[in-house]
Amino acid sequence: MIRRAFRPEARPSWRTLGLAAIAGALGALGQAPWSLWPVALLGFAGLFWLYRETLSAPKAAWIGWAGGAGYFAIALFWLVEPFLVDIARHGWMAPFALFFMSGGLALIWATAFGVAHRIGGLIALVILWCAAEMLRSVLFTGFPWATVGHIWSGHPILQLAALGGTPVLTCVALAISAGPSSRKPLVGIGMSAALLGGSWLYGAQVLSTNAALFTDQTVRLIQPNAAQHLKWDPEHSGRFLQRAVDLTTEPADAPLDLIVWPETSVPYPLNGAPAVLEAIAKAGRGTSVIVGGNDRIEDGWRNTLTLLDQNGQRTQTYHKYHLVPFGEYIPFGEALSKLGIRGLASRDGGGFSKGPGPQLMDLPGIGPALPLICYELIFPRSFRGLDRPNLLLQITNDAWFGNISGPYQHLAQAQVRAVEQGLPLIRAANTGVSAVIDPWGRVLAQTQLNEVAFLDAKVPAPTDATLYSRVDDWPMRGGLAVLLLWLIIARRRVSIDQTAPHR
Repeated sequence: MIRRAFRPEARPSWRTLGLAAIAGALGALGQAPWSLWPVALLGFAGLFWLYRETLSAPKAAWIGWAGGAGYFAIALFWLVEPFLVDIARHGWMAPFALFFMSGGLALIWATAFGVAHRIGGLIALVILWCAAEMLRSVLFTGFPWATVGHIWSGHPILQLAALGGTPVLTCVALAISAGPSSRKPLVGIGMSAALLGGSWLYGAQVLSTNAALFTDQTVRLIQPNAAQHLKWDPEHSGRFLQRAVDLTTEPADAPLDLIVWPETSVPYPLNGAPAVLEAIAKAGRGTSVIVGGNDRIEDGWRNTLTLLDQNGQRTQTYHKYHLVPFGEYIPFGEALSKLGIRGLASRDGGGFSKGPGPQLMDLPGIGPALPLICYELIFPRSFRGLDRPNLLLQITNDAWFGNISGPYQHLAQAQVRAVEQGLPLIRAANTGVSAVIDPWGRVLAQTQLNEVAFLDAKVPAPTDATLYSRVDDWPMRGGLAVLLLWLIIARRRVSIDQTAPHR
């Protein structure tokens, strides 16, 4: 099928491909900061209609690719922002990065569309499209950013994530969108409306019966707003550090139990700057402080989160283990660095070294918390194999993501993680958005993007362990596999019946 797909006669008309790209782009408008879920459903419905009208699997694959390219080009256009931090060195790569990322991820959608057409029917596409989104969450270390199901972040349907995670959110969105393209459109629209209404009412009921509960602990989140292009400049880095110290010393209305600085907020190697850490602890006036920075160790640099006691001593340390490809490291980094190619955020040619893996930290007065540094938040598998914590703690430097969509999409994914796990989440972001989120994904307090600020807030209490936190993605994987097998068997039986001689 792959070879045939590139023959001219196997490709749909340019008009059809253009319509598919537009439909995909509309689908992306369901992502933050637009959050136009009705427009997104309309876009996905357009792709289902084009798929239904397609007469061959190769043409269906082309429609899937064009739709995916349009979707990812809009949803991920913030990817050009990191390359503009140092335009002289990296600016030329920005359009290529967006083009290859969008086109590459669209190949996963293309495969789903092509295989679904072989099996036949809209249900096959719903199943395989959902499976494709699950696949890109793990393929080549995974990139589950702007997953279709994220269009429900901030809306009542998000509560379904407690049952089946992001995959169930994606399947609901696609099933709703498929209805109008069914053989009986009025019946299909009715079923879509029933699914949308039932899911919405379920989520609204969960939210109305679960008010946010709070512990007695108060946390302060520090947002120094250090511009990325100046962050490591010796003429400015000291000023940003002092700004964070000043925010730390600001008086509080209630006693503080924890102060959290964002990712890489200390511009000096943490294991080589004891005086700096002591000064930060002194600013905390007896309150434990979490800071983000870098450690220089035997196998290279590590992106680090560390907890300081009142004397500036490091009592617990976490090293980031899920690194950003082509950001914090690139394959064959030492060799490629000689050609001037290196990760955007790397300290050496080979980039950062990854830590040993996820772990819990015991925060004074708060209890066990799961630390996450930036990009690690987007992976549900970061939570596996650990005892249940009281809190999710993220430090991040979203200055890399620009000012339009990236930081807001990161925040939206934090809301999804909180609901999936039934745990509160606090996040300190360098340029914003810093926030406190309850176990139902509600943002209880937040800063504004690109402001110098601190945020004091009560720590929400966790809820009971969710179904998803106990069973992970396995029920969804098994369910999709069983449904797909059933469709294949049913299609085979129909083919046999149609070819059998009539008596």
